[in-house]
Parts: sequence; C-alpha cells; structure tokens
Amino acid sequence: MDSLTQIVLGAAVGEATLGKKIGSKALLYGAIAGTIPDLDVLFGKLTDTITAIEWHRAFSHSLLFCVIVGCFLGWLVNKIERKANLGWKPWSKLFFLGLFTHALLDAFTSWGTQILWPIQTRFALSSIFVIDPIYTLPFLGCTIAVLFYKRDSKIRRRINRVGLSISTLYLLISLFVKIVAEQQFIKALEQQNITYSKISIRPSPLNIILWNANIDTPDAYLIADYSFFDSQPITFKIYPKKHNIASKLMKYKNIQRLISISEGWYIIEQINNQWIFNDLRFGLIDRKDGSSFFSFSYLLEIENEAITATETIKTGRDAQFLMQCLWQRLKGN
Repeated sequence: MDSLTQIVLGAAVGEATLGKKIGSKALLYGAIAGTIPDLDVLFGKLTDTITAIEWHRAFSHSLLFCVIVGCFLGWLVNKIERKANLGWKPWSKLFFLGLFTHALLDAFTSWGTQILWPIQTRFALSSIFVIDPIYTLPFLGCTIAVLFYKRDSKIRRRINRVGLSISTLYLLISLFVKIVAEQQFIKALEQQNITYSKISIRPSPLNIILWNANIDTPDAYLIADYSFFDSQPITFKIYPKKHNIASKLMKYKNIQRLISISEGWYIIEQINNQWIFNDLRFGLIDRKDGSSFFSFSYLLEIENEAITATETIKTGRDAQFLMQCLWQRLKGN
C-alpha cells in the first residue's frame, strides 16, 4: 500500500499496543514501524532492475525480518525511553506488530509479499489497489481524532478501535467482492465458449467496484474489465502471446527471472528493433488517441551474451484523462 496508509496503520497499531501507557509516542513509534519495510526500495537503487524487483517486498516484508528488527528496535527504544520504564518486550511487541501488519496489508495487493521468506512464495490476494481512499481516509480520520484525547481516555481507545475495525472490515469486504467479480468473468467465459487455463483478477485503481481480469488461453491472453454497475456483457480483448517470436531469448537467465516475477503473465515483443518485456499483471494504461500500453514494461538489451532489463519510461500518461476514463468505466458500460 501507499506510504500514508502504512503510516496510519502503524500508528493505530502502536496506539492499540502502548497508547494507554505512553500516549502519542505510541502513534509516533508505530508510524515509524509502519514505514520501515518499504525502505527496501532504497536498497533496490543500488542494484540492477531485475534484482531490485526481486528484493521488493521480500525480506523486509517477511516474518523473519519482523521478529529480528522488532526485537532490535524494542531493545534500542527501551534504551532511549528509559523514563517510561517498560522494558524491551512491550516495545518489541509494538515494533513487531507495526512491521507485521504492514506486510499483511501489502499481501492484499496485486504485488503481494514474501511473508515466509526465504521461502520465495509471494502471497498476493489482489483484492485492493495500492491506493484506496475508501480504506485510508476513514482510518486517517480516526487516527487524527485520537490525538485530541488524553492517553487514559476510554473515548481515545474506542476511536482507535473503530479505525482498526473499519479498515479490517473493508479488507474482508474486498475479498468477498473479488469472489463475486471473479464469478462474473467465469460466467462470461462459459457463455462465450472460451477455453482457458487460468484467470487472474484485480481491482482497478482507487476502488473495489471496477475489476480487471487476465485470462490465459492456449494462444493468447484475454484482458477484460467488469463494473458492478455494468448492463452489457463482458467483452474480452485478445493479445497474442507471441512467445515463439522471442524463443531465442529464452536461453538467457534474466528472461527466466522476469518470467518468474511476472508469474507467467507476459508478452515479449519487438518494437523498432528493440525487445520489450511486458508484465501483464497490472493491466493497461489508456492514451487519448484510443491506444493503450502495459503498466509495467522493460526494455531488454543484449550485451556480452547477457540481457539487462530497464523499466521503460511511462510516457503518455495524463492523470486527469485517466481519472475521467476510470470514472466513466466505473459507472458501467
């Protein structure tokens, strides 16, 4: 999730853990804990693109990391906050919960997290977009409201519990909504007699009303969207896999790494004598001219019998236009 949401979640968890004993410092330390796992992006800047992608939401979002760093920070802050006289265990609990709930929340997104690292299995429920104001804003409001009450106030604790409860309920609702949306895609595939091997769906930006789907068929990927306000049947756009065109690239280790990262949802194409690797998991971005491009693509360069990948510059984005498109599509077809 976005940084603001993780800060709010960490602060609320910190308040629930130690707010009664240390007041607003619990919010502060919780917010710090909620920020720490995403510092992996800084380490990613020190290495190549593919390794940075593999590192993202891996060790820093794992249970192992939460335990080690949680205990270390608990020990450290206990030294700093000696006057609180809490001991290192309560502080460690605060930091562990702040770190771990960060990883759990990210598991609800399409990118997912490797919670059981070093077991390299990514848990991605894909039921919420990385930025969702309906999740964040009520939660943020409750967390801010907490600051207006003394640490031993029952109202303060109730408000914090309301924020945590609403946000948790929204996540559970998103899972239910995803199941319903997925059934609509499956129903449309059956009605149109389309044979497929797997389906992957995810919410569109900022909401859980409009959903996008990738469908794997023998020769092509199908991409479609569905809004709960739709009145017309779901239509599927066809994107040929073209895997045979790029067969000569399959010998390179970095290509295999990219395929693994994309979980098999990929198209490699050659444009203007340049090889492009498209990761299909995060959908398409529309242009004003009616065309579209994949959200995540990588320029492939062959040098010294090795391939390097560089994320392509996302040109052609117009925030106002994209928001208009999203709103119109969300309202139904």
